[in-house]
Amino acid sequence: MNAVADTTAQFTAEFPNFTTTWNRLDGIAVTADEVTGNARVTIDPDKWFFRYENPQWILCDWDQVRDDLLPQIEKPGVAIEQIALDYVAANGRETTNPVEVLTHAWNVYDHLFCDDLLDDPELDWIPTEAPTMLRECSVLMALNRVNEDGHIANASPAWMLCKAMEVVYDLDEKTATAMDEFYHSGWFNEHRRRESLLAHAALGGRLVHGCQSAANMSGGCRRALRCRHG
Repeated sequence: MNAVADTTAQFTAEFPNFTTTWNRLDGIAVTADEVTGNARVTIDPDKWFFRYENPQWILCDWDQVRDDLLPQIEKPGVAIEQIALDYVAANGRETTNPVEVLTHAWNVYDHLFCDDLLDDPELDWIPTEAPTMLRECSVLMALNRVNEDGHIANASPAWMLCKAMEVVYDLDEKTATAMDEFYHSGWFNEHRRRESLLAHAALGGRLVHGCQSAANMSGGCRRALRCRHG
Protein backbone atom coordinates (compact mmCIF):
# COMPACT_ATOMS: atom_id res chain seq x y z
CA MET A 1 0.00 0.00 0.00
CA ASN A 2 1.45 3.33 -1.01
CA ALA A 3 1.62 6.12 1.53
CA VAL A 4 -0.89 8.92 1.15
CA ALA A 5 0.55 11.53 -1.19
CA ASP A 6 0.83 15.19 -0.26
CA THR A 7 -1.82 16.89 -2.37
CA THR A 8 -0.63 20.41 -1.54
CA ALA A 9 3.08 20.28 -2.40
CA GLN A 10 4.20 21.86 -5.67
CA PHE A 11 5.94 19.60 -8.18
CA THR A 12 8.07 20.27 -11.25
CA ALA A 13 8.56 18.21 -14.41
CA GLU A 14 11.10 18.91 -17.13
CA PHE A 15 10.37 18.55 -20.84
CA PRO A 16 12.32 19.27 -24.04
CA ASN A 17 9.93 22.17 -24.66
CA PHE A 18 6.62 23.54 -23.44
CA THR A 19 4.63 26.61 -24.45
CA THR A 20 5.15 29.44 -21.98
CA THR A 21 1.65 30.86 -22.42
CA TRP A 22 0.37 28.12 -20.14
CA ASN A 23 1.39 30.72 -17.55
CA ARG A 24 -1.86 32.51 -18.36
CA LEU A 25 -3.67 29.90 -16.23
CA ASP A 26 -3.53 29.85 -12.45
CA GLY A 27 -1.44 27.21 -10.75
CA ILE A 28 1.05 26.44 -13.53
CA ALA A 29 4.39 28.06 -14.35
CA VAL A 30 6.56 27.27 -17.39
CA THR A 31 10.18 28.44 -17.24
CA ALA A 32 13.42 27.64 -19.03
CA ASP A 33 16.07 25.61 -17.26
CA GLU A 34 19.23 27.71 -17.46
CA VAL A 35 21.49 24.65 -17.57
CA THR A 36 19.71 22.28 -19.96
CA GLY A 37 17.59 24.74 -21.91
CA ASN A 38 14.60 22.46 -21.34
CA ALA A 39 11.24 23.69 -20.14
CA ARG A 40 10.37 23.30 -16.47
CA VAL A 41 6.66 22.98 -15.71
CA THR A 42 5.77 23.65 -12.09
CA ILE A 43 2.26 22.93 -10.82
CA ASP A 44 0.71 24.18 -7.59
CA PRO A 45 -2.08 21.64 -6.90
CA ASP A 46 -4.10 24.02 -4.73
CA LYS A 47 -4.41 26.50 -7.60
CA TRP A 48 -4.24 24.24 -10.68
CA PHE A 49 -6.80 21.54 -9.93
CA PHE A 50 -10.52 21.98 -9.57
CA ARG A 51 -10.37 18.65 -7.75
CA TYR A 52 -7.31 16.70 -6.64
CA GLU A 53 -8.71 13.98 -4.43
CA ASN A 54 -6.92 10.84 -5.60
CA PRO A 55 -3.26 11.39 -6.56
CA GLN A 56 -2.54 7.75 -7.37
CA TRP A 57 -2.03 6.37 -10.84
CA ILE A 58 -1.02 3.15 -12.64
CA LEU A 59 1.83 3.15 -15.14
CA CYS A 60 3.52 0.68 -17.47
CA ASP A 61 7.03 1.16 -18.82
CA TRP A 62 6.78 3.13 -22.07
CA ASP A 63 9.70 1.44 -23.81
CA GLN A 64 8.14 -1.97 -23.23
CA VAL A 65 4.72 -0.76 -24.34
CA ARG A 66 6.25 0.67 -27.50
CA ASP A 67 8.26 -2.45 -28.31
CA ASP A 68 5.97 -5.23 -27.08
CA LEU A 69 2.41 -3.94 -27.15
CA LEU A 70 2.13 -1.54 -30.10
CA PRO A 71 2.85 -4.33 -32.64
CA GLN A 72 -0.03 -6.43 -31.26
CA ILE A 73 -3.03 -7.18 -33.45
CA GLU A 74 -6.51 -8.40 -32.66
CA LYS A 75 -7.00 -12.13 -32.44
CA PRO A 76 -10.11 -14.27 -32.86
CA GLY A 77 -12.26 -13.66 -29.83
CA VAL A 78 -9.88 -11.08 -28.31
CA ALA A 79 -10.45 -7.40 -29.07
CA ILE A 80 -7.55 -4.94 -29.09
CA GLU A 81 -9.11 -3.26 -26.03
CA GLN A 82 -8.87 -6.53 -24.08
CA ILE A 83 -5.26 -6.99 -25.14
CA ALA A 84 -4.47 -3.56 -23.72
CA LEU A 85 -6.30 -4.21 -20.45
CA ASP A 86 -4.64 -7.60 -19.99
CA TYR A 87 -1.26 -5.94 -20.53
CA VAL A 88 -1.98 -3.31 -17.89
CA ALA A 89 -3.15 -5.97 -15.42
CA ALA A 90 0.06 -7.93 -15.93
CA ASN A 91 2.55 -5.05 -16.07
CA GLY A 92 1.01 -2.05 -14.31
CA ARG A 93 2.43 -0.58 -11.12
CA GLU A 94 1.06 2.08 -8.82
CA THR A 95 2.66 5.47 -8.26
CA THR A 96 1.78 8.57 -6.26
CA ASN A 97 4.44 10.65 -8.02
CA PRO A 98 2.79 13.14 -10.41
CA VAL A 99 6.15 13.97 -12.04
CA GLU A 100 6.55 10.34 -13.04
CA VAL A 101 3.06 10.41 -14.57
CA LEU A 102 3.84 13.56 -16.55
CA THR A 103 7.13 12.09 -17.79
CA HIS A 104 5.39 8.93 -18.95
CA ALA A 105 2.69 11.03 -20.58
CA TRP A 106 5.26 13.06 -22.52
CA ASN A 107 6.68 9.86 -24.04
CA VAL A 108 3.21 8.60 -24.97
CA TYR A 109 2.01 11.83 -26.56
CA ASP A 110 5.29 12.70 -28.21
CA HIS A 111 4.74 9.43 -30.05
CA LEU A 112 1.03 9.88 -30.76
CA PHE A 113 1.17 13.57 -31.70
CA CYS A 114 4.37 13.74 -33.69
CA ASP A 115 4.87 16.51 -36.24
CA ASP A 116 4.65 14.23 -39.28
CA LEU A 117 0.92 13.80 -38.68
CA LEU A 118 0.45 16.94 -40.74
CA ASP A 119 2.10 15.48 -43.86
CA ASP A 120 -1.35 14.66 -45.25
CA PRO A 121 -2.16 17.42 -47.83
CA GLU A 122 -5.83 17.25 -46.84
CA LEU A 123 -4.83 18.60 -43.43
CA ASP A 124 -3.23 21.75 -44.74
CA TRP A 125 -5.87 23.81 -42.89
CA ILE A 126 -4.74 22.47 -39.51
CA PRO A 127 -2.35 24.81 -37.62
CA THR A 128 1.25 23.65 -37.83
CA GLU A 129 1.34 23.90 -34.04
CA ALA A 130 -1.44 21.31 -33.70
CA PRO A 131 0.81 18.41 -32.59
CA THR A 132 2.41 20.64 -29.95
CA MET A 133 -0.96 21.81 -28.65
CA LEU A 134 -2.43 18.31 -28.49
CA ARG A 135 0.73 16.92 -26.92
CA GLU A 136 0.91 19.51 -24.18
CA CYS A 137 -2.79 19.40 -23.28
CA SER A 138 -2.72 15.61 -23.20
CA VAL A 139 0.36 15.53 -20.96
CA LEU A 140 -1.35 17.76 -18.41
CA MET A 141 -4.59 15.78 -18.64
CA ALA A 142 -2.71 12.62 -17.67
CA LEU A 143 -3.06 13.70 -14.04
CA ASN A 144 -6.86 13.57 -14.26
CA ARG A 145 -8.61 10.61 -12.74
CA VAL A 146 -12.03 8.99 -12.67
CA ASN A 147 -12.65 6.55 -9.82
CA GLU A 148 -14.26 3.13 -10.22
CA ASP A 149 -17.64 4.51 -9.19
CA GLY A 150 -17.48 7.13 -11.95
CA HIS A 151 -16.64 10.01 -9.65
CA ILE A 152 -14.23 12.53 -11.20
CA ALA A 153 -11.50 12.68 -8.54
CA ASN A 154 -8.83 14.78 -10.29
CA ALA A 155 -9.60 17.50 -12.82
CA SER A 156 -7.73 20.56 -14.03
CA PRO A 157 -8.31 23.34 -16.59
CA ALA A 158 -6.54 21.20 -19.22
CA TRP A 159 -9.54 18.86 -19.12
CA MET A 160 -11.64 21.66 -20.63
CA LEU A 161 -9.55 21.24 -23.76
CA CYS A 162 -11.29 23.73 -26.04
CA LYS A 163 -11.30 26.56 -23.52
CA ALA A 164 -7.74 25.83 -22.45
CA MET A 165 -6.55 25.97 -26.06
CA GLU A 166 -8.37 29.24 -26.70
CA VAL A 167 -6.65 30.83 -23.72
CA VAL A 168 -3.18 29.30 -24.03
CA TYR A 169 -2.76 29.25 -27.82
CA ASP A 170 -5.00 32.17 -28.85
CA LEU A 171 -7.25 29.92 -30.93
CA ASP A 172 -10.68 30.92 -32.10
CA GLU A 173 -13.59 28.72 -31.05
CA LYS A 174 -13.83 26.95 -34.42
CA THR A 175 -10.16 25.91 -34.47
CA ALA A 176 -10.21 24.88 -30.81
CA THR A 177 -13.25 22.69 -31.51
CA ALA A 178 -11.40 21.07 -34.42
CA MET A 179 -8.46 20.31 -32.12
CA ASP A 180 -10.84 18.70 -29.66
CA GLU A 181 -12.28 16.54 -32.44
CA PHE A 182 -8.80 15.40 -33.44
CA TYR A 183 -8.02 14.58 -29.83
CA HIS A 184 -11.14 12.41 -29.55
CA SER A 185 -11.03 10.76 -32.94
CA GLY A 186 -7.55 9.29 -33.18
CA TRP A 187 -7.05 11.51 -36.23
CA PHE A 188 -10.15 10.02 -37.90
CA ASN A 189 -8.18 6.89 -38.71
CA GLU A 190 -8.69 3.34 -37.46
CA HIS A 191 -4.97 2.61 -37.40
CA ARG A 192 -4.43 5.72 -35.28
CA ARG A 193 -7.29 4.76 -32.95
CA ARG A 194 -5.75 1.35 -32.40
CA GLU A 195 -2.28 2.82 -31.85
CA SER A 196 -3.66 5.35 -29.38
CA LEU A 197 -5.51 2.69 -27.44
CA LEU A 198 -2.42 0.52 -27.07
CA ALA A 199 -0.07 3.42 -26.32
CA HIS A 200 -2.28 4.48 -23.43
CA ALA A 201 -1.36 1.27 -21.63
CA ALA A 202 1.74 3.17 -20.52
CA LEU A 203 -0.64 5.40 -18.55
CA GLY A 204 -2.43 2.44 -17.02
CA GLY A 205 -4.98 2.06 -19.77
CA ARG A 206 -6.10 5.63 -19.15
CA LEU A 207 -8.85 5.54 -21.73
CA VAL A 208 -10.77 8.34 -20.08
CA HIS A 209 -11.75 11.71 -21.38
CA GLY A 210 -14.13 14.24 -19.91
CA CYS A 211 -15.72 17.12 -21.79
CA GLN A 212 -17.00 19.26 -19.00
CA SER A 213 -18.94 22.43 -19.64
CA ALA A 214 -18.10 23.97 -16.27
CA ALA A 215 -15.43 23.79 -13.61
CA ASN A 216 -17.90 22.22 -11.16
CA MET A 217 -18.10 19.19 -13.50
CA SER A 218 -21.71 19.87 -14.54
CA GLY A 219 -22.73 19.08 -18.09
CA GLY A 220 -20.54 17.40 -20.69
CA CYS A 221 -19.68 13.75 -20.55
CA ARG A 222 -17.06 11.27 -19.53
CA ARG A 223 -16.29 7.79 -20.74
CA ALA A 224 -13.89 5.08 -19.72
CA LEU A 225 -12.92 1.59 -20.73
CA ARG A 226 -11.66 0.90 -17.25
CA CYS A 227 -12.37 3.67 -14.77
CA ARG A 228 -10.01 2.31 -12.16
CA HIS A 229 -7.09 3.52 -14.25
CA GLY A 230 -8.64 6.91 -15.03
